[in-house]
This record gives sequence, structure tokens and C-alpha cells, in this order.
Amino acid sequence: MKRLISAAFLSLALIASAAAQDDPNPNSPTPVLLSAAETGRVLAVEPGDFNGRLPKAAKTVFSAGRDSEAVLFMRRLPLIDGEGANAFRVYVKQPNGRTFELRSDEILPTGRDIIALRICICDVAGYRGQPGDTGDSWIYVTWRGMASNPLKIALGSQGGKIGPPPEFAAAVPAAPEFVGYRWSGDRTRFLEQATFGPSAAMDDRIRRIGLRTWLAEQFEAPYPYIPLPDPPQMPTTPPTDCQAGTNPTCFRERYSMVPLQQWFFREAFYGNAQLRHRTAWALSQILVTSGTTTQQSSHAIAYHKILNDGAFGNYRYLLGDVTLSPTMGNYLDMVRSTKTNPNENYPREILQLFSIGLFELNQDGTHRLDGQGRSIPTFDQTIINDLSRIFTGWTYCNTQACGNATPGIVNYKDPMVLIPANHDLGAKTLLSYPGAQVTSIAACTNCTTDAAITAYANASLKDALNNIFGHPNVGPFIGKLLIQHLVTSDPSPAYVGRVASAFNNNGSGVRGDMKAVIRAILLDPEARGDVKTAPRYGKLREPVQIVTNLGRLFPAKAYNGIDPSDGGVSSYVAAMGQNPFYSPTVFNYFMPDHTIAGTTINAPEFELLNSGTAVKRTNFLYVLGFEGLTPNATDALRGTSLDYSEMIPIAQGDPTAAQLVDALNTKMMHGTLAPAHRSLILTAVQAVPASDPTLRVKTAVYLIAASSQYQVQK
Repeated sequence: MKRLISAAFLSLALIASAAAQDDPNPNSPTPVLLSAAETGRVLAVEPGDFNGRLPKAAKTVFSAGRDSEAVLFMRRLPLIDGEGANAFRVYVKQPNGRTFELRSDEILPTGRDIIALRICICDVAGYRGQPGDTGDSWIYVTWRGMASNPLKIALGSQGGKIGPPPEFAAAVPAAPEFVGYRWSGDRTRFLEQATFGPSAAMDDRIRRIGLRTWLAEQFEAPYPYIPLPDPPQMPTTPPTDCQAGTNPTCFRERYSMVPLQQWFFREAFYGNAQLRHRTAWALSQILVTSGTTTQQSSHAIAYHKILNDGAFGNYRYLLGDVTLSPTMGNYLDMVRSTKTNPNENYPREILQLFSIGLFELNQDGTHRLDGQGRSIPTFDQTIINDLSRIFTGWTYCNTQACGNATPGIVNYKDPMVLIPANHDLGAKTLLSYPGAQVTSIAACTNCTTDAAITAYANASLKDALNNIFGHPNVGPFIGKLLIQHLVTSDPSPAYVGRVASAFNNNGSGVRGDMKAVIRAILLDPEARGDVKTAPRYGKLREPVQIVTNLGRLFPAKAYNGIDPSDGGVSSYVAAMGQNPFYSPTVFNYFMPDHTIAGTTINAPEFELLNSGTAVKRTNFLYVLGFEGLTPNATDALRGTSLDYSEMIPIAQGDPTAAQLVDALNTKMMHGTLAPAHRSLILTAVQAVPASDPTLRVKTAVYLIAASSQYQVQK
């Protein structure tokens, strides 16, 4: 009987493994830009010279500017339905080192073996300028995060000295040379995007069941693994027995974000419902509140619970819950907004940051333009004024009707309630756009009782939120922000468009389904693949994720190496520029449209990186990797260290250290460590005596973690 049961389990395991291995190949082929004969120059012609076939001769010299166009040619690629010119990014790198992104306009009809891409030889965002240097430049194309071969293009004149583009100097070989299992590089990349870091257990689970089944499991996984702290609500003024000078423990637990911070990191280190935790963290950086204004940990915890609960729900409901949150109401002043003194803060930010943004968007996230080529604003001051009046009258629920109300203490746990006398009863104008069901709210002519005013106010609020939620900008605006937080800082318009489509319709006619949006983001072909070679693909790991990624790769322990970590790492993360739950402004720790100084690279997280924080990153990694974060007696924190037990036997078994470096390359870098970088790390590790395998492991982990290749999640 035991043998039969064992055989049955083995059979099930083999079926599960086979099903996972039958997942579609996540890897996209590398685009190949065709050259003119053997010259190393791009095969390109002016659109007027294109006759639907591959040209026999190329145009020699192009000019740059809004009226200058060209047709480039690539080998045929497996485009999916609806995938057009906005799936391709075209870049020109000039001799002065500047790189411009050119505008991709159209895929032209042609033979079945090639793609003809019509482009404008002008910067995709004209305010950044135009390619200006004359002479030879490099041109290349990226598609789904894969970069083509660079070829020369002459702008203005031919010739000049130009070396190979440095971003292609450390090209990564094809993934199969690195991986031990089919598409294991993609599994590691997926876990970096969908969780707070890969772990051996989750990688094994995905290898057995596949990405789609794992997502379905995560959508239903119990959460949280570690119960959210539930400190009591306290008076606004700390009582004498709970002040920093008399009882620092009480003050820390009640009047700071420390309990939420510690829970957050422990859940990130040890929780199984990683996708919800990661999504809620992304939402907290979109629908921002902050401990800079939020006084008590109980207030912040109540708000974060809204994000946790709404992470897999509908964005319309989440927007409603956020709107009536006392924590948000205090942060953006809605609790103080009355008909005699309406406040603009929340109305402005719900539009600018939480839903539609400043400018009208196409579904792929690009700006809609007016007849003069200018971006079109989504709202004006009139809309802000009228929304301000709609949002008047709501405040804290401090009556017996709310279950968490306590006499003398402001209630931040229950949704805000309306004070009828404070609500504006006049007519208001809402957003107007194609398909808008309600674009105005009439004045209340029969509001003679509190009940009538309350009904009118609630209906007005519902109409206003439905009006905002129904705007065509919401899908591309929120979709792109979530892509930036989970996958890559500068997604292609085609990627944004596919995610926006999932936001607009989950396949069953439902708009705003967060599960459909997350699934679309994580399973998109631009997200998936063992290796991404496009120089601008990926995102800088924000400080929070540097800590959690390493704490899951090498399971976080207390400083003694035995107990679990208590999550007391926020002070170290804050030193690197990101104090969790203390966003410096409502715009988050970094702006989504931030570009690296002197470049056109859209890289939000790089706003946190400067000469000071770069050094602090390296110092932190050294301390965590070699020594562990020491306990803090004042705060009674036990400290945190990393568990290297999986790697030490590998270091013991190979005096050359090559196996160790290769194992860490697979574990930390999904096999993408550049050969030259590998050689440098191996030399440094070999300098550590083979008799000290633990120090060899620590050295190798530190050198990889501190490298630019690891710091940028690709």
C-alpha cells in the first residue's frame, strides 16, 4: 500500500512538473536590424522610396528633425495581435555620448520575411531636443526588452570617429548557457517582480506548477502570515506615561511607524502571500499617505489595511475606500473641508496622482496632442473647485455609531462620516470625456433635513468617483505606474496599452479588476524572458527591496543567527533614502517621470541615488553581508543577519571558488553576470583563504550585491 501511495504521489509530481514545463516559452527572439550589404550601416530609405519590398540600396545620409523620416528593416518577429509600431523603441547614440529615442510611427505592409518600420528622426519627446551632431551615429531597436544589433547611420554627413556603444560591450549570452532548468532565469526574474525576493521554496513551487497557477494560488493565499499589529488609538497629545522622555517604548509603539515597519519587513521576509504584500507596497507609493503627517502607528496601520484588502479587488472600490479613509482625510485635508472653506488638496491629488494624471492619454500611455502638437490637460481649476465642494463635510466618526470610537480620542479606524451642515449643496461640474455617464451634479433643491443632505452628499460622492474612475486615462495611468513599480521603469507604449486593455476589461466586461491588471503586467511578453538585453530595460532596486531581496535569497535571521528577524531594519533603509511609510511628499519617494540627469532615461528610483546614498548602499551591504545588523538596545531590536548555509558546502567543495561564483550568479543574477565582472569577482574571492569558506561566501555575495548589474533589477 505504501508503495502504491508513493507511486501515486510520484505520478502527480511528474504531471505537475510536465504541466509547468509545457508553459509557453517566455523568451522573445532578439530583433535583428538589417544592414546595407556588408557595410555595417543600417539599411534604411525614405518612406517615398519604399515600394513594399526590401530595397536593394540604402539612403546614405539622413537629416534630423520633425520632418525627417526613414524606413528601417528588421527580420520578421512573432508579433501578437494588435502589436504595432509602439512595441518598438528606436535609439540613436551620437558621438558626443547623448542618446535620443526616435519616434516609431508605423509598420508598413511588406513581405512576410521582414518588418518595415517607419520612424521620425526626431526625439520622441521633442522638448528634449533633436539629434544634432553630424556624422555617423549608432542606431538600434529594442522590442520586449531585447536590443537589436547596433548599426551606423549618417546624420547630416557621413564619417567621423565613433566607437562601439558601451552599453553593448557586456552583452549577455543566450540564457540556456546559464540555466540548469528550462526557463529558470525567467522564474527568478518573475519572483523579483511579483514578490519581495526569490526564495528556493517559491522557485521550486513555480517550477512544478507554472506561473499562471502560482498567480491563481497567490490571489487566494491567506494574508497576512504575521498578524498586523493592532496598537490602541491614543490621545493626540501623548500622555505623561507614553512620552519619548519617560517611556520611549510606549512612544515608539504608539506614536511612530515602527510597529508597521517591523511587521512589513517580517511579512516580506517570511510571508507566503508575497504577491499581495508586494502589490500593497506598490499601491502605498501611488495612493500615498505618510508618517510625516500621520501621527500614530494605529492610524497608518488602518490605512495600510485598506491597501492590503484592496490589492486584489476593484480599483473603483479601492478609490472609494481611500477617499473616506481618516488617515488620507487628515493627510490631504478632506477632514477639514467644509462648505464655507472647501479644501483643494484631495480633489487635486485624486486626479493628478491617484487616477488620471495631468494630461490626456492614449490607451498606450502616450500623450494625446491638440492641433498645435501640445499635450491636452485633463482638468482645469473649475473642476478642482467643484470637486472640492463635492468633498466637503466628511470628517472623523467620533460617535457611538462607529465601533472604534473612544471618548476623547480621534477615530482613525472607521471610515469618515458626513456632517450635513458642512456639505455644499450647489451645482457642480465633473470631468467631461467620451462615454462619461454623468458630467454634472445638480444643486439640491429639497435638502431641508439632515437625511436629505446625507443622501444627496453620498450620491454626489458616488457620481464624482464613478466619473473619475470612468475616465479613459485611468487604465494607462495606473497601469504604467504599477508596471514601473513591479517590472521596468520605462515600459514600451505597447506594454502599457496591453495592461490598460486589461484594466478596461478583464475579459468579462469588468473594469478596474486588479487581478486582471496584475496578471497582465506579470505575464506580458515584455516582462517575461530569461534575459533582457535592452540597455534601458529594468529598474533600480529601491532600498526596501535591496534588504528584502537579500533577506529572502539568504533567509533573514536575528543577529544570533537562530531566531527570525524582528524586521527592525528601517533605520538602515532610511539612510539609503527611503524611510518606509515616511514618504517625504504625496508624490512618493521618487517621481514616476524622473530622468537621470544629463540623459533621457526615465528611471524613477534613481531620484534616490546620489553620491551620498550610493556610498551608504555599499556600506549597508558590507555590514549586512559580513557582520549583520547589530541589535539596538535602546529600541530592544534583535538585529538581522543573513543565513549562508546553502552556499557554504559549495565553497567547501571547490578550492577554485568557481562553482561558488557560478552558483551565486544563478541565484542572485539569474545567470546574467557579465564574463568580465565574473572574472573580477572570482579573483577577489580566490584571494580569501580556501580554509575560510564562510568568508568566501560573504565576499562573493557582497561583491555581486554591490555591483551595478545586481542593483538594477532586469
